[in-house]
Amino acid sequence: MIRLNLPEYQFKIQRAEGGKLYIFDEIRKKNILLTPEEWVRQNFIRHMNEEHKIPLSLMILEKEVLLNGQKKRIDILVYDTAGKPNILVECKATNIKISQETFDQAARYNMVTSVPYLIVTNGLEHFYSFIDHDKKAFSFLKEFPPFEKY
Repeated sequence: MIRLNLPEYQFKIQRAEGGKLYIFDEIRKKNILLTPEEWVRQNFIRHMNEEHKIPLSLMILEKEVLLNGQKKRIDILVYDTAGKPNILVECKATNIKISQETFDQAARYNMVTSVPYLIVTNGLEHFYSFIDHDKKAFSFLKEFPPFEKY
C-alpha cells in the first residue's frame, strides 16, 4: 500500500483466495477488505491511538446516521470519556484531493453529531478544525487537538 504522511504502523494483512487483501480491524475485531480508503482509516485509527493516546474503545467506525431521510456512514466517530461524540473523522483514499466538497460532507454529518472537532484526511494531508457551536464559528487548527481537551 502507499506510504502515508503518518508514522509507519504494523498491521495484520492477509491475502484471500482470488488475491484480495484484508486488514485486521482492531476495533471491529475482524478482517476488512483492504481498499485505499480503508488503508487511510486504519492508519489514522492507529495514529489517534498510539500518538494521541485515544483509547480504541472510544472510537466507532462507520457509524450509521440518518441525514435528510438517507442513511450515511461516518468513517470514525470518537467519543469523550463521558460518552459524548467529540471528533468526527472523514477519511478519503490518497488519490482523492481534499476539497470543499469533502468538508461539506463532514459538516453535513456533523449536523447529526454536533461534535466540536472535525478532521478530514486522505492520509497525505490532514485538516483539523474546531467548531464553536455556541458562537457558530469554525476555525482550522494547526495540529491534532490534545486528548486532554476532551
